[in-house]
Amino acid sequence: MASTENKLPNATHQIARGAAVVIFAYLITTPIRLLATILTAQTFGTGPASEAFFASNRFTEILFNLVAGGALGSAFIPTFTSLLSKNKQAEAWKLASVIANLVCIVITILSLLSMIFSRQVVHYLLAPGFSLADPAKEMLAAELLRIQMPSALIFALSGLIMGILNAHQHFLLPALAPAMYNIGWIIGIQLFSSSMGIQGLAWGVLMGSGMHLLFQVPMLFKLPQRTYSFTLDLSFAPLREVVRLMLPRLFGVAVIQLNFLLNTYLASLQPEGSVTAIGLAFPIMLMPQAAIAQSIATAALPTFSAQFALNKFKEMRSSLASTLRGVLLLSIPTTLGLVLLRQPLIAMLYQRNEFTEQSTRLVAWALLWYAVGLVGHCLVEIISRAFYAMHDTKTPVMVGIGAMSLNLVFSLSLSKLFQIIGWMPHGGLALANSLATAIESVVLLWLMRKRLHGLEGRRTLTIAFKSLIATIGMGVVIWLWQLYAAGFSAWQVTLIGILLGGLLYTLSIIFLRVEEFISVWQVISSRMHKIIIKE
Repeated sequence: MASTENKLPNATHQIARGAAVVIFAYLITTPIRLLATILTAQTFGTGPASEAFFASNRFTEILFNLVAGGALGSAFIPTFTSLLSKNKQAEAWKLASVIANLVCIVITILSLLSMIFSRQVVHYLLAPGFSLADPAKEMLAAELLRIQMPSALIFALSGLIMGILNAHQHFLLPALAPAMYNIGWIIGIQLFSSSMGIQGLAWGVLMGSGMHLLFQVPMLFKLPQRTYSFTLDLSFAPLREVVRLMLPRLFGVAVIQLNFLLNTYLASLQPEGSVTAIGLAFPIMLMPQAAIAQSIATAALPTFSAQFALNKFKEMRSSLASTLRGVLLLSIPTTLGLVLLRQPLIAMLYQRNEFTEQSTRLVAWALLWYAVGLVGHCLVEIISRAFYAMHDTKTPVMVGIGAMSLNLVFSLSLSKLFQIIGWMPHGGLALANSLATAIESVVLLWLMRKRLHGLEGRRTLTIAFKSLIATIGMGVVIWLWQLYAAGFSAWQVTLIGILLGGLLYTLSIIFLRVEEFISVWQVISSRMHKIIIKE
């Protein structure tokens, strides 16, 4: 009798193996990322210095996502992978060279302008509320922005290398690179901030971005037929394909980043601590999203791209449907777990020194409303990659623009509504993001189903229903545990709650005979034992 592993489609097996590598790296990087965030919260709390840092750090992320993220995530990797799958290595590496040179020029210019006009950027774009409440906070944010701006260029080059390695089915070092960034972050707090204050953290961020880049370079040098040329051949056909794919995606990314910018903008006008609260809560939601969806999507994009390039549409439909079922199995219970355990989780992670009980309430409130959007975020991550693999950036971008336009309306109306009914208004900003993302995921699913003539919908709905049943049982157990552990420490409530909930959910899924869970788990477990040797 054939093993369960052999019953899986070959492409799904490949995606699972790649995802296992990324998950393995995630298990290493997550504690380091958490430590960096915890040290930041404990050292600076939710006061003026923290507010200034998170506002300035947001802008460098926006700049990177606009220029590098839009090109690499949706345009470069599918085109580069397509050339490799057709044995056109020389053209593939020429494309990488042209993209690297163009990205360097564009981001360098934007970074220099941002550094020169840093105060205007803070005053008119990032946080106008700073100048109204505390002009010194605006000056500090501008100074921190100038320190961090070079990291945008460094991350752009590092992101390009990450895309090249992923296209060659190398996932380990790119997935571990964020740990290097967070180590730099920690160094900034532990070594620099005692004498330099919050500026030391900004310098640590810059150092971490350099470590993020250098960590991946050795593997890049080992790739076969690797070449680089200083060329700006704008007539190069693959470059035109990247630009064609990138432009609509770039516009879509701009709309998404505008929403993040609006959140910071509106939060700066709300009670002090609101900017930091959304700045700390959103990454907490993104941690399980990264483990569940980004790890799988990172491994799936090269496979989807190769399937599309070779006209294997039936295999792509099967791979995508299987991937979506796996994401639902993991994201549905995680959503309820975050909602129920948000308060003790935030207290466990952050509540010390400068981070007070009020700080915990601020961040936990934002996390509640961000958490309800986790399933939507995970689905969008996977489906968007499938569209990109099909060289279609226009469809997900147009849907994203519509959803994020709703987010703009939701952000303004819900934050106002929360304020009217006496709730902390920054929770409305988080809920707006969750609602818009949920709408986006539903529309993308419907469109992809039409494109691929089905997504094994009945089987997927069955899996989602079984997951929901198991999740309800898990939620009851966690709720009862919290009632029993009312006087326990945050560590005990959180960790035992996660253990009990995870154990009950796993046993329920096995009892309900969810074959996908068992099959994928066997593939991932097998791959985990071979990661160190093979990578």
